[in-house]
Amino acid sequence: MEYLQAVIENGNFYLAAEQCKVSQSAISQQIKKLEDELGVQLLERHNRTFSLTPAGEHFYQKSLIITGDLKQLVRETKRIADNNNAVLRIGYYKGYHGNELSEAIASFSEKYPTVNVKIIVGSHEELYHALENDSVDLAINDQRRAFSDAYHNEVLAESRIYIELSSKNPLSKLSTLETRDLKNTPCILVINQTGQKEEQAYYENIIGLQGDFLFADTMQEARLKIITGQGYMPVDVIGEQVWFDTAVSRIPLVRNQSLSPVKKTYCAFWKKENSGYYIEELARILKDCF
Repeated sequence: MEYLQAVIENGNFYLAAEQCKVSQSAISQQIKKLEDELGVQLLERHNRTFSLTPAGEHFYQKSLIITGDLKQLVRETKRIADNNNAVLRIGYYKGYHGNELSEAIASFSEKYPTVNVKIIVGSHEELYHALENDSVDLAINDQRRAFSDAYHNEVLAESRIYIELSSKNPLSKLSTLETRDLKNTPCILVINQTGQKEEQAYYENIIGLQGDFLFADTMQEARLKIITGQGYMPVDVIGEQVWFDTAVSRIPLVRNQSLSPVKKTYCAFWKKENSGYYIEELARILKDCF
C-alpha cells in the first residue's frame, strides 16, 4: 500500500523508488503483486505515465486511512511499552508566528514517535520562569537578556520586524517605516493579560515604538483590529518575506536616522543540567528548520 501511495504521490515510479529506498523494479513488482492478490487493476499504464482506475482511486483513498491508523497504533503501542515516560515539554514565545517550529516538531515526532511532545505558549518572562522552575525542557524565544552560563543558548535565526497595517492606511504606501512614523497610531500586541506590561515595555524601551498600545488574545483578533483601522501590529519575519493578504500590508520597520532594519535574535534555551538526548536532538532539528 505504501509503495502504491508513493507512486501516486510522486507521479512516477522512479521518484517513488527513491522515496521508498528500493529499486524501481521492486516497486513495479510489488504493485503488480498487490493487483494480483486483489484480482483487480489499480493502475492504467501508458508507456512512461499511468492513471488510476476507479478501483485504484478507491483503494488509494482507503489505504491512506488504513496506513494512518496503523502508524497511530504502532505509536500508541510503543508508548505503552515505554510506560509513557518519554515526555518533551516545549515552550515558545507568543509573538512568534512562523512555520519553523511546527516543521521541526513534525520531523522530531516522525523520528521519535514514542516521545510525548507537550507545547505551551507564553510571554518572554513566563517562558523564562518556566525554564527556571523546570516546567518546560526547552524554550524558543527572542533574546532579551545576556546569555547565562547555566543554559545552552542555541542561536536559531535572526528575524526582521515588519509592521502590519491596513492597506487603506496611507502609511502602507511607504517602502519602509521608521519608528517615529508610527507615534500617532496605536500599536497592537498579541499577548495574554499577565504579559501585557512586560511586552509593552519591551516594544517601547527596546524597539522604540511610542504612542498608545492595544492588546489582542489571538492573531485573528489583532488582524481584525488592523483591518478596521484601529492600529498596526509588529511581526517577526524569519527568512524571505512572503505576504499575499490584500487587506493588510507588511512594511519593514527601520531605526530612525540610521534607517537600519530592526531585528531580533531567536534562540533555543535549555538548562545545561537538564540536557539530554531528546532535547539536544530537537535543538538540532530546530536549527536546521530555522
